[in-house]
Amino acid sequence: MQTIKSKSFPKKKTDDGIPTGKMDFYYLPASAPCRAVLMVARALGIELNKKLLNTLAGEQLTPEFVKINPQHTIPTLVDNGFSVWESRAILVYLVEQYGKDDALYPKDPQEQALVNQRLYFDMGSLSQSFADYYYAQFLQHKPADPAQFEKVKTSFSYLNVFLEGHQFVAGPKLTVADFSILATVSTFVVADFDISKYANVARWYQAVKKVIPGWDEGLNVMKEWIDAKRKENASN
Repeated sequence: MQTIKSKSFPKKKTDDGIPTGKMDFYYLPASAPCRAVLMVARALGIELNKKLLNTLAGEQLTPEFVKINPQHTIPTLVDNGFSVWESRAILVYLVEQYGKDDALYPKDPQEQALVNQRLYFDMGSLSQSFADYYYAQFLQHKPADPAQFEKVKTSFSYLNVFLEGHQFVAGPKLTVADFSILATVSTFVVADFDISKYANVARWYQAVKKVIPGWDEGLNVMKEWIDAKRKENASN
C-alpha cells in the first residue's frame, strides 16, 4: 500500500517569532466536501482550527464571514490571512503548500490533468447527482425523481470505468482525487445507495478506506441527519 508522506506543519509566526496558531477551517462535520479537506489535512499532519458554521441556520451570511468568503460557502480555509474555498481547490492548496512531495497531487502535466479531471467529475457529476436526487427529497420534500436517480447510476458507471484496471481513481497512486471521491461515495453509502453493483467501485471503496486516515469522521452525523429527514418525510 502507498505511504502518505508529509512534512511538519509550520505554524505561522509574528515578527517576534511567536506562533499565531493553526489555520481557521469553516465547516460542517456532515458535509462531504468538508470531510475531504479534513482527510487531506490529517494525512499531511496539519492541525486545523475548526470553526463550525451551520449553513442550514444561515450562519454563513454574517457580515464577518461574507468578508472572508463573498460566496458564503463551506468549506472555507483561512491560512494566515489567505482565504480559499471550494473543497477541491483547498485540497490542492494544502498539498502544494505543505506536502513533503507531490505524491497526492503530481506535478507531471498528464498525471495532474487526470487528477484534475477526476476532481471535476466529482464536483460536476458524482457529487452533483447526490445533491439533485437526495437533497431534493431531504430539503425540499420532493418525491424521489427516477430521472435524477438514473444520473446517479450513470455517474457510478463512469467511476466504475475509471477504476477498471486501476488501484486508485486517477491511476496507480493515491491522490487528492481519491480523498474527494471517497467523501462523496461514503455519503452515498450512508444514504443506502448500493455500490455493490459496481464491482470496481466496491473494490476501491474497501481498499481506500484502509489507507486514508479519518475517512469516516463526521459520516455518522450525516447518516443521522439523513435518517431524521427520511422519518420527517414519512410522517408528512
